[in-house]
Amino acid sequence: MSTLTVPHPLPPVSDDCEQLRKAFSGWGTNEGLIISILGHRNAVQRKVIRETYSQTYGEDLLKALDKELTSDFERLVHLWALESAELDAFLANEATKKWTSSNQVLVEIACTRSSDQLFSAKKAYHALYKKSLEEDVAHHTTGDFRKLILPLVSSYRYEGDEVNLTLAKAEAKILHEKISNKAYNDDDLIRILATRSKAQINATLNHYKDAFGQDINKDLKADPKDEFLALLRSTVKCLIRPERYFAKIIRLAINKRGTDEGALTRVVATRAEIDLKIIGDEYQRRNSIPLDRAIVKDTTGDYEKMLLAILGHDDA
Repeated sequence: MSTLTVPHPLPPVSDDCEQLRKAFSGWGTNEGLIISILGHRNAVQRKVIRETYSQTYGEDLLKALDKELTSDFERLVHLWALESAELDAFLANEATKKWTSSNQVLVEIACTRSSDQLFSAKKAYHALYKKSLEEDVAHHTTGDFRKLILPLVSSYRYEGDEVNLTLAKAEAKILHEKISNKAYNDDDLIRILATRSKAQINATLNHYKDAFGQDINKDLKADPKDEFLALLRSTVKCLIRPERYFAKIIRLAINKRGTDEGALTRVVATRAEIDLKIIGDEYQRRNSIPLDRAIVKDTTGDYEKMLLAILGHDDA
């Protein structure tokens, strides 16, 4: 469920482009005007604005924004202006170039998107970077991390609801056996997580809990400091409980000493038109504070205003 609010009636796209051009003109930038337009347009409308702006003024809107804006606000607006496949390709490429929590971003993109969304992101990656996401992931990762992440980003899962319960029972047993033996990098364990449909994995993990007494992620917490185990837990959560995964990412981003704006920006920009309302509900359920209030407490200025606009607030 989307949090975005779009005005009715919608102004003509030519007006939006003219207003954005005005926001960049003269002394200083009119950030409020940028927020009032881009913070209240959906993905299709933002794409048309970018195309029309380029045709009218001979300049890419993204470049104009990058020149005029700064810091966290600039990054949020930049990511928000990208098409979803471009955005995933951009984030994945960034993740292959740095080490901090970047493996988690790759797992997030591979496991929370639909098969078609992941395929579109990989096509966008080809177009933008003249190479494949798979080759960059293989180059960036090593050992067990490569063994897990490469098949995840290479996957094209079946998206239907059909479930084979006999297979679910058999594979729950395999998963339990491997985890009990601490064979966390086992080929079969990774094969199941990387290839089965989300519905099938959900059935398998439900059976796992029924047969063996607790969630698989509790059994994957044998060593809380083990980074590979943490990534396996993220994989499971992204596949079957994405709203819980994203609510936790936001909580960790906000509750750190100093906000992790990168993580907060990524979740808001990528989920606003998909399930940010559900993520916000989950966040409030677990933290006893509405997401928008938590954001107000922890962010400031135009960055805060843009986040709130995407969350569905009318501009103050």
